[in-house]
Amino acid sequence: MTTHDGTSATDQPTQALSGLKVLELGQLIAGPFATKLLGEFGADVIKIEPPGTGDPLRRWRIVEEGTSLWWHVQTRNKRSLSLDLRSEEGQQIVRRLVDEADIVVENFRPGTLEKWGLGWEALSARNPGLIMVRISGYGQTGPYRDRPGFGVIGEAMGGLRYLSGHPGERSVRVGVSLGDSLSALYGVIGALLALQERHRSGQGQYIDVALYESVFAMMESLVPEYDGADVIREPSGSALPGITPSNSYPCLNDEHVLIAGNGDSIYKRLMQAIERPELAEAPELAHNDGRSRHAERIDGAIADWTSRHSREHVLSVLEAVGVPVGFPYTARDIVEDPHYQARRMIETITTETGRQLKVPGVMPRLSRTPGRIEGGGPRLGQHTRAVLDELGIDADTQQALFARGVLFEPDDHHGSEKAH
Repeated sequence: MTTHDGTSATDQPTQALSGLKVLELGQLIAGPFATKLLGEFGADVIKIEPPGTGDPLRRWRIVEEGTSLWWHVQTRNKRSLSLDLRSEEGQQIVRRLVDEADIVVENFRPGTLEKWGLGWEALSARNPGLIMVRISGYGQTGPYRDRPGFGVIGEAMGGLRYLSGHPGERSVRVGVSLGDSLSALYGVIGALLALQERHRSGQGQYIDVALYESVFAMMESLVPEYDGADVIREPSGSALPGITPSNSYPCLNDEHVLIAGNGDSIYKRLMQAIERPELAEAPELAHNDGRSRHAERIDGAIADWTSRHSREHVLSVLEAVGVPVGFPYTARDIVEDPHYQARRMIETITTETGRQLKVPGVMPRLSRTPGRIEGGGPRLGQHTRAVLDELGIDADTQQALFARGVLFEPDDHHGSEKAH
């Protein structure tokens, strides 16, 4: 196998999760994002997709050459096995895969896998060391467990959407699926914790991740401020109430900068840089609690200075005195930024159609066993025959399952070579 940068995978160091077998029984964002992270560090990820249509993400956002460009990020390093999970034959193949798996990741509505005989109790009875990550809108228990849940609903119930936007206006969403991605991260953390514990006990366990809880866990002081001070945190636009100064400020040509001058010494340097020494030395502004009581006064002084200068000038002046400053990056800014490039956070892959495509690099960075990208997302059913061969299912049985629509593979039958 040759990686995206032209080197042989056998010439590279063994990855942190090499030898780990992962089965993905999910679609769209949360579950597949979790398995993407595992696959980037060497796990052999087998993705189950329904015949004919595959994962709906294949058709989300910008679609070119019949495939979503997002697909080549979300599904890189995975193998696609296309089978009908609703069929008894398909379910039996999944059970055989589970017998050899370390981790199963699923993000169906609670009860769906149980209906197919593939729930936790059934699978763990076959494989006592199995670790199962279960991501759903509201979790596996509780009065809301049966409700359908997408990331945006989790962001709302978790408290994030109420705070998003400007006071008195309708809440807005972040332009990415934050609730799903946070849940995926918690799912991966849970899986790695369970793997560590399995070294001691030899036993597996399941990880119950709810979208709303993953968002709620990020909400900092929201609950103790309500309980201890009877304060309900409100939306605040671009400011960060109680932490001053930290805001967005206007520059010439309708541009903006973000300035975080909330450290005591940083604040003084900032005030000197904008030629307001009296604010730098004012005793009531020496510490954050005092500055927060005078946030409007401080923000006004900063905005008065930034609005008279270009963004480039503001960045140059404040960077020179060690004040954290930046601006909202577009995709073009990210791709062209020399720091992104120096740290290889923008990489180029070759898709199955031969297209060269820039994609995000791998995080986090490991010094000795780093993650890597081995091409883009697979075609639907690209590895179906290879996976069945590994299970010892003979060619005649495979052909019968293909004929009945239980299994699916690309028409040209190419690409079934194992991706790891």
